Amino acid sequence: MKPRFYFDTSVFGGVYDHEFSDVTKKLFDMVRSGEIICVYSALTETELEHAPEAVKDHFLSLTEDVKEFVEVTEEAFDLATQYIKEKVVGQTSFDDCIHIATATLNKVDFLVSWNFKHIVNIFRIRGYNAINVKNGLIQLDIRSPKEIVREDEE
Repeated sequence: MKPRFYFDTSVFGGVYDHEFSDVTKKLFDMVRSGEIICVYSALTETELEHAPEAVKDHFLSLTEDVKEFVEVTEEAFDLATQYIKEKVVGQTSFDDCIHIATATLNKVDFLVSWNFKHIVNIFRIRGYNAINVKNGLIQLDIRSPKEIVREDEE
């Protein structure tokens, strides 16, 4: 079974970010080759509505066989609210919490993000996972694309 990677919206924008584009393109090469499945949610689609056209087009260029849509459920809203109440992050990061909760509840192999302040941050990850464990859920493995792609061996 192919590993399932939940991509938050920052990953799609990373294709066109000078600092992150090379690694992000390699990550999407892994998706297009069928090595991994790109999991995304309705929140991702909503956030992409406000993205530049190139970012939207990049997302739309992924074929259905390499991506998987997952629902944002009431349970995800409840879990995200718990992350906020437990002060893992502040209220302004609620959408980030929705991504994390949705990925957790769908038991993905990894959540991938370029958001180092609210998501790919060891202190935040410990907080999210402490709440997940308290609720009998998986510990979510959260990584940046740099930790996923393989550098070409010489």
